Amino acid sequence: MLIGVPKEIKNHEYRVGLTPAGVRELTSAGHQLLIEHDAGQAIGLSDENYQQAGAEIAASAVEIYGRGELIVKVKEPQPEERRLLRPEQLLFTYLHLAPDFEQTRDLVNSGAVCIAYETVTGANGGLPLLAPMSEVAGRMAIQAGAHALEKTQGGMGMLLGGVPGVAPASVVVLGGGVVGLNAARMAMGLGADVTIVDKSLPRLKLLDEQFGPQLKTLYATTEMIERVVLRADMVIGAVLLPGAKAPKLIDRALLKQMKTGAVLIDVSIDQGGCFESSRPTTHDKPTYQEEGIIHYCVANMPGAVARTSTFALTNATLPFVMALADKGYRQALLDDRHLMNGLNVCRGQVTFKAVAEAHGYPYVSSESVLR
Repeated sequence: MLIGVPKEIKNHEYRVGLTPAGVRELTSAGHQLLIEHDAGQAIGLSDENYQQAGAEIAASAVEIYGRGELIVKVKEPQPEERRLLRPEQLLFTYLHLAPDFEQTRDLVNSGAVCIAYETVTGANGGLPLLAPMSEVAGRMAIQAGAHALEKTQGGMGMLLGGVPGVAPASVVVLGGGVVGLNAARMAMGLGADVTIVDKSLPRLKLLDEQFGPQLKTLYATTEMIERVVLRADMVIGAVLLPGAKAPKLIDRALLKQMKTGAVLIDVSIDQGGCFESSRPTTHDKPTYQEEGIIHYCVANMPGAVARTSTFALTNATLPFVMALADKGYRQALLDDRHLMNGLNVCRGQVTFKAVAEAHGYPYVSSESVLR
């Protein structure tokens, strides 16, 4: 199969869909790889590195989309990329369609077969292609939040871990999944007072057993969320409903009661955000203030540590790329129900229920469109 990897064009997005090592695995299996010129240059992966791994270098995205049977990306295709998609062409990338009507409409109209990394499931019930970027984003959230707490950035002027004789910052993490776990680990490592709030008692028990009294765990009710948010200096939004819009856990009324200069980091922004006041930001201008509260809502946080993120992502996606290339999408999806769960749009039909419901499209099961 001819696999195309375009250069990412979202604001300050330097990740790339495959590393040279991933390319070498695919070319060794008999597949052709077409990499856009300078796709990995920003993170030290040169065209020569890709050529040595067996890839051909393409001059433009137009060539990638024009020739590629399978397009492997990182971020959702931007409007100019969506116009290049062809019927039956296979797209494998992060999509986050539930909060994005325009992208959903364009993918439906393209007739392409679109598989979303974030809804591919794992045998243990996890999300294996979302997990590596969630690990990165969770850890980055604390770095970004600590910086935003500085007075020069608009925050209240707190050092996250405090100093002897001065209390540390209070960090509240809403959601105990992969993002929440990694955020909590980073915050505790810096000496913050950390609380995780989650609806899963088994998850809270596991976290308690893992970290002991260093980490406070609380069951998520509206009252409990309000109580901990009002005393928080930093809140990490780390909730996830796979493929669906994130629930709004902090409304504007609660926001107005928070400490002036507190910081909200909305890692759920790709799925619409879990704070009512959230709106997507970019690495160029990552923060804004609402009601005296600093908001950090960058929609591609791992893009700031693009080299680490690219290698972590390829490690996770490569077996699925190999299966799609070896078998073709129909057989690969039929053989693997976890990969099938990643199918969001197929030849003009929406095949992920939460996306169909979010935008008013008829829902068609993956099995029915593939057989």
